[in-house]
Amino acid sequence: MNQLRVFIAIHFPESIQDSIEKQTARLRQSLGNDIIRWVAPQNMHLTLKFIGNIAAAHLDFLKQMLVQTADSHSSLELQIGGIGSFPNSKRPRVLWVGIHAPAELASLQRNIEAGSVRLGYEKEERPFSPHLTLGRVRQTASPSDLQKVRTALEGTQIGRIGTVPVHAVHLYQSELRPEGSVYTRLFSAPLNKTFQ
Repeated sequence: MNQLRVFIAIHFPESIQDSIEKQTARLRQSLGNDIIRWVAPQNMHLTLKFIGNIAAAHLDFLKQMLVQTADSHSSLELQIGGIGSFPNSKRPRVLWVGIHAPAELASLQRNIEAGSVRLGYEKEERPFSPHLTLGRVRQTASPSDLQKVRTALEGTQIGRIGTVPVHAVHLYQSELRPEGSVYTRLFSAPLNKTFQ
C-alpha cells in the first residue's frame, strides 16, 4: 500500500522567510552546522497537526475534514518575532522564532486536532505553541555545545519581523531525504471569510 508522511500547516511568504534568514544570519554563523541542523528558510511553516504516515487512499478523508474545518473559521493575522528554545533556555533542543496569534488560531488548531482524531489519527498530547522552527540541536551535541547554544541565544535579539495574513491551511507531504526534508503542498483549504 502506498504511504505518505503528511502534516497540516500554515505557509509563510518568501518575504517573511527572507527576513528570518537575515535576522538569524549571525546566530547561524556563530553556531554553524555541526551543533544545529538548520531548517531551510523555504521549509519554514507553522504546523497545526502532524499526521504521520497514512495510506494514499485516505487522503480524501483528510481533505474533506480540512475543508469542513477551514470553512468554519475566518482568515486571521499572525505577528512574527522573538526567539527562544524548547523545552526551555537551560536545555535548548529546538530553536524557534515566535508567533503572536489571535485566539482564532488556537481554535482552528483545536478543531483540526479534533477532526484528525475523529478520523482515527493519534491525538497530540503536547500543548499547541505557535512557532517557526529555526533548527534542532543535534543529538551529538556535547555539554559545551549546549552552553554555546545558550550563550548565542542570550546574545540574539529578534524584534518584530512582520505580519502574515492567513487565508488558507495546507496539507503537505514530507519526504525525508539525506540532504533534508522536502515538503510538497498536496492540498489547500481556504478559510471562510477574508480578513477585515
